[in-house]
Amino acid sequence: MTMTSITPLASSGNSYVRNIGSALLGFSIFSALAYILKLQRQAAVFGVIVVSTLMWSRAVNANMIDQSISISRPASLVLLKDIAPTIVQEIRYAGSHNFIGRPIAGYQAAQCILTNQAAHALAKVQEELSKSRLSLKVYDCYRPQMSVDDFMAWSQQSQHQEMKMEFYPRVHKKDFFKLGYVDEKSGHSRASTVDLTIIALPVLAQVAYQPSQPLLSCLSPASERFQDNSIDFGTGYDCMDTLSHHDSQQIGVIATYNRHMLRKLMDKHGFKSYQKEWWHYTLKNEPFPYTYFNFPITD
Repeated sequence: MTMTSITPLASSGNSYVRNIGSALLGFSIFSALAYILKLQRQAAVFGVIVVSTLMWSRAVNANMIDQSISISRPASLVLLKDIAPTIVQEIRYAGSHNFIGRPIAGYQAAQCILTNQAAHALAKVQEELSKSRLSLKVYDCYRPQMSVDDFMAWSQQSQHQEMKMEFYPRVHKKDFFKLGYVDEKSGHSRASTVDLTIIALPVLAQVAYQPSQPLLSCLSPASERFQDNSIDFGTGYDCMDTLSHHDSQQIGVIATYNRHMLRKLMDKHGFKSYQKEWWHYTLKNEPFPYTYFNFPITD
């Protein structure tokens, strides 16, 4: 009788286990490689995102995005007097009554220049105010990049603090950059930001500023600071102090009401406020959010 050789079950099982083990090991290696490749792809995508973001940020900071180096006013920027001639203008940086104490580079004329959109939005605010025998008065509008550079250069000159008593009596000049009072870029250079106040009609005569006159603190009560015919907003214009913050609790009832009135009107007509300065507003949908113009202000 022929004997049939039968492979022991144990031996067959060991081979099966080895085959399964090899398959699992191969699958594990394949999965690990696939996972590594997936991580690499994700890392590559993440890297592209990070690099792109950094490049975009650097471009903004370096003034590379949509940077205008115009030597004359573009057609899209207008003289406010041509759009809203009844708005009073007192362009402080074209003269000496400002926190530096001299005319600022780039202000060759005392004119308010704005984007067409911002100028027409201001005209609507003016129309509404006029019904209450009130008017807007602007202190600053478009500000060339060269003017901002002038601010920055001045901030590095510790010896020049001639206007401290009026404009920053409680602030150290060395802290200007840290506190955000001066910066390498300004929203004003995008031509949709404006510094303004409200005055009563008919327009009251304003005392002419004389460089030799004693300086009056911008923190003083309205009757004791420089008389520039503005209604009371709690401080003078360009007062670099926490008292100028929109929601300051240290100002009187009338000044608080006036700030709220101005902010409500400006918001209604498309402007957003700046918390640290009650006079500072920017058009919400500004047409040139990344453009810092650098042409001088002329008539």
